Amino acid sequence: MTLEWEQIIVDAADPVALGRWWAQALGWVVVDDSPEEYEIRPAPDRLPGLLFGLAPEAKTSKNRLHLDFRPDDQEAEVRRLLALGARHAYIGQGPEVPWVVLADPEGNEFCVLAPRRA
Repeated sequence: MTLEWEQIIVDAADPVALGRWWAQALGWVVVDDSPEEYEIRPAPDRLPGLLFGLAPEAKTSKNRLHLDFRPDDQEAEVRRLLALGARHAYIGQGPEVPWVVLADPEGNEFCVLAPRRA
């Protein structure tokens, strides 16, 4: 048996707005722009993607699954994401962790890691 990782599903109050935000944040392309299921990918034929689906209920607690990103310049990337509309989030991390926890416009947490050490 073979499994291929197709996408991660993200529940959203506004799939189009959240999908557009993530497409801009990641520099990905839109492959499905329907109001109920808005999908983005690194390239049209490249997986995995992120699919934003309509969810009527609001997010109520910390995500049980989140995305980690490792940029070349953590500080610059955090500034860029904050300027796009992300915000700092506290999920119990201590003051000395080498990552920054942010939340997207609907409150989904993600981490911006420090660059890899050579």
